[in-house]
Amino acid sequence: MKEHLEKIKLIRSFMQRHNLEALLLQRAGSFAWATCGSSSYINTASSDGLASLLVTNEANYLITTNIEAPRFEKEERLAEQGWNIQAFPWHENVDLIGKLTRGMRIGADGYYPGAIDVSGDLARFRSVLTPEEQERFRELSRLSAEAMDKTMRSIKPGFTEHQIAGLLAGATEKRGVQAIVNLIATDERIYHFRHPLPTAKKLDQYAMVVLCGRKWGLVCSLTRLVHFGAMPAELIRKMEAVARIDAQFILSTRPGMELGKVFNKAIDVYTETGFPDEWRLHHQGGPAGFEPREFIATPASPDIVSAGQVYAWNPSITGIKSEDTILVGKEENEVLTHIKGWPELRIDINGKEFSRPGVLVIS
Repeated sequence: MKEHLEKIKLIRSFMQRHNLEALLLQRAGSFAWATCGSSSYINTASSDGLASLLVTNEANYLITTNIEAPRFEKEERLAEQGWNIQAFPWHENVDLIGKLTRGMRIGADGYYPGAIDVSGDLARFRSVLTPEEQERFRELSRLSAEAMDKTMRSIKPGFTEHQIAGLLAGATEKRGVQAIVNLIATDERIYHFRHPLPTAKKLDQYAMVVLCGRKWGLVCSLTRLVHFGAMPAELIRKMEAVARIDAQFILSTRPGMELGKVFNKAIDVYTETGFPDEWRLHHQGGPAGFEPREFIATPASPDIVSAGQVYAWNPSITGIKSEDTILVGKEENEVLTHIKGWPELRIDINGKEFSRPGVLVIS
């Protein structure tokens, strides 16, 4: 209950900062953030949930249909959190939000008629996680890393990409985590596509597996690769280069640093390792939280890194990629999706050593 009360205080401070008399939260990620981890989605492919939260200066409303209300009350126990559940018949077109906000200056986390879209500012605001959210993120990341490790060590040549995706989904869901992004590429497809949806293609030697796992509304990201037989020398060179770029991202992502400067330090390493233009072929990641990326970093990003933020950087060079989720601490960063026993590369940057994941080679 204490966490919820603090969250409402945060929401009202956001409203005050933006001169709002009401804030409407429609997206599943926003719902989870405001309710300390509850779920409003049914269709996991939809960004908006089947309930909205409305916070005013005087009250906190949960607006949904009579279908969803019992679960929110009995399982999610949101009435106990202090949410005033307003349910309307599913077959009636009832504008409860309009009635409750009449005459108010209202903001929303996306489009709503007459509301100010504050989604960008809200994403940045909620990217600084509470201590409770940080602990949940650690647990989510541990479970997702376990699922990835189990999947990668179960893959065999001849498996289709669909089979591999099924292994990943099963290992993830078994641990109570949703695989909301499940990307698989094998062999030449790794070289052609940065976002490879799984196909019926069969694995010959080389597989890349990408997971964004969601639990309590939080989302972590990680990528791992497996190669059957000796790796080509050029792929080894790229693996070492992308690990160094990733290490630079992690080294630079410290409280008080401007995000654009973090990005440009990594661009310098792309150049130093012989791949000056590869960063242009795919985004490099950014702050995570209640979306796989709350927003995407660019070389011109003015945002300032804060302790308590989570970042998922994903540098890539054609044919290889490195991706983990890190928590920015006051003293040092913590790699949340580390897989114990996974092959690692030791990277030294100005006397500071980093371990980044290598490719699992199976002879």
